[in-house]
Amino acid sequence: MTRSGSVLLAILLSAASLLYAQVDKIVIPAGTPEDQALNAINNEQDAQKRLAMYQEFQEKFASNPVAVAYANWQLSQYYQTAGDLQKASEYGDKAAAGAPHNIDILVSEVTIAQALKDNAKTFNYAIQGGEAFDSIEKQSKPADVSDEQFASSIASSKEENQGSYDFFESAAFNSVALESDAKTRMDYIERFTPVFPKSKFDEQVASYAMLSLSQLKDDKRLNSYAEKALAANADNIPALLLLANAYVDGSEPGGAAKALTYAQRAIVAAKADDPAADKSKKISAGVAHSIAGRAYAKQEKTNLSITELKSATTLLKGQDDQQFAIAGYYLGWNYAKLSRLTEARSVLTDVAAIPGPVQATAKDLLTKVNTKRAAGN
Repeated sequence: MTRSGSVLLAILLSAASLLYAQVDKIVIPAGTPEDQALNAINNEQDAQKRLAMYQEFQEKFASNPVAVAYANWQLSQYYQTAGDLQKASEYGDKAAAGAPHNIDILVSEVTIAQALKDNAKTFNYAIQGGEAFDSIEKQSKPADVSDEQFASSIASSKEENQGSYDFFESAAFNSVALESDAKTRMDYIERFTPVFPKSKFDEQVASYAMLSLSQLKDDKRLNSYAEKALAANADNIPALLLLANAYVDGSEPGGAAKALTYAQRAIVAAKADDPAADKSKKISAGVAHSIAGRAYAKQEKTNLSITELKSATTLLKGQDDQQFAIAGYYLGWNYAKLSRLTEARSVLTDVAAIPGPVQATAKDLLTKVNTKRAAGN
């Protein structure tokens, strides 16, 4: 960042009177030796000389943490511009350590970490930035400031930094989405949620949380998280589907009825019949119909099961092969149960051609159906 020292100080000092309602600001008082040194650096046109002068500045004013943080930030930006991202990150770490609530420095650190593809550092600095923004409202009101002045200053500071907060929120979410390790991803989510409450990514975060807990085989926590997700948003489709699937696969009494309730809620929430419904909503509705069909089958309501599973296969065919295979297998099983062998053979032939976990079971059932048809039964 290049600007004259006088302009820089004018900007920083203009905010000093409202500092009680701001996140960290780097303020170098005018006329001080630090101010004079910075003016000399900013007046130097040669980039290499300016770099050396910043390093000398750090040594000379090592006892002034604010000045050192500013110098580290400038050095970080110098190396970032020069394309040396590793050094930019190193100096940025020092700047952030010296001014941990400075939103401008934290934005720089997130940007550099993203360029380095350092997912952990991106997430950590994004969370730190979100916490810095949250701290705006948590500051105590000075005794010599009126309630109106304090409230106005808080609102102004939040408005000024809202864009940075949105940037931190998106960066943190992207780190969650990019994390491949289930435990680490869940740790990220547990840190993300309190820093970014009522996030625009809440539904996706809930999906990643449930995926993570599923991979960790933490069923109790998984169901608890899904219930909390539904308490926050009654139409959270991933949570509805997770609970529906858990109950239809479970053995507890009344599980099929509970599965049916959650599946029907997911069907309504997905609105697959809406012309504006996208592929994901149609797949979600298809999965919900599939679970409902399985629930009816457990209740020995075969015709109702067939109706649901036909809806499922219609929505899932060509959209999600594995979910289509699950719905198609159970539909074929129902047809076979009712000796509707031609219909069973048709759907099972499609399912048996799809590589995946259902294929072998579908082939086995298809063989039995063909044998029974050949026998004329």
